[in-house]
Amino acid sequence: MSNTVEFARMNGLGNKILVVDMRGRKDVVTPAAAIALNADPATQFDQIMAIHDPKIEGTDAWIDILNCDGTKAQACGNGTRCVVQALAAETGKKVFTFQTVAGILNAREHEDGTISVDMGTPVFVWDKIPLAEEFADTSRIELQIGPIDNPVLHSPSVMSMGNPHAIFWVDKDPMSFDLDRFGPLLENHPMFSERANITLAQVLSPTLVRTRTWERGAGLTLACGSAACATAVSAARTGRTGRKVTIDVASAPAPGKLTIEWLESNDHVVMTGPAEWEWSGMVDPVTGLWTRDEEQGAQAR
Repeated sequence: MSNTVEFARMNGLGNKILVVDMRGRKDVVTPAAAIALNADPATQFDQIMAIHDPKIEGTDAWIDILNCDGTKAQACGNGTRCVVQALAAETGKKVFTFQTVAGILNAREHEDGTISVDMGTPVFVWDKIPLAEEFADTSRIELQIGPIDNPVLHSPSVMSMGNPHAIFWVDKDPMSFDLDRFGPLLENHPMFSERANITLAQVLSPTLVRTRTWERGAGLTLACGSAACATAVSAARTGRTGRKVTIDVASAPAPGKLTIEWLESNDHVVMTGPAEWEWSGMVDPVTGLWTRDEEQGAQAR
């Protein structure tokens, strides 16, 4: 292959991430490359985190985020932790500042290997989320799926963490719902003018919430960091929990837990959790053709 760059297959609580090093280049990872990579079981992913040279002074990189359908994503908390781990291993640094479409993200790798990402401030105003209909109170909006007199899901809390989220509160294990059936309908509901991430959340205690997410542009996912943040904020906002909670991501490999704190001091949401490196290789950012490092000389896929 020619025109290749380094990339790594990583995961954040099972959230499948490809970290692609685009530093020193002017081009981007194309939607066609993303679709091709996702079509291969070996490189199937939830998000691509493409690391570019910084655009503004004081930041370490510009991060371009793509979903597996080739569309752009504004935020990916689990993917950001993967970027931090990759750059920390390369540079020895522990503290990073990234620029994304959703704004500036500050992150830190801790001595125990966990990584904290400041995901910024939540947005509750209906037209900033955005919603297609005005709601004065977005902590509970009129939206349901299923029979009108006995809906399966109803009255979600909606907000933005740089990307739109709808949190449906349920009273049993989120894994017991047919989210693969309801997810596409809700993601593309006319209420969500830019589509939405759909999360089912079961409050187990004032400090513990269990979740499962259908991710906008990716579908059923093992984990979604921004959805965990949105769930924690929405739980505190509606009086279900305090401002610091553990999110038990039901679909994630054990131990599938994130710590989310909605800070009173500045309203920022800080997510802390693990990241895991799996393998690395080279990829053509235009076509998606790739090789693994241990397969040097093997036929490109």
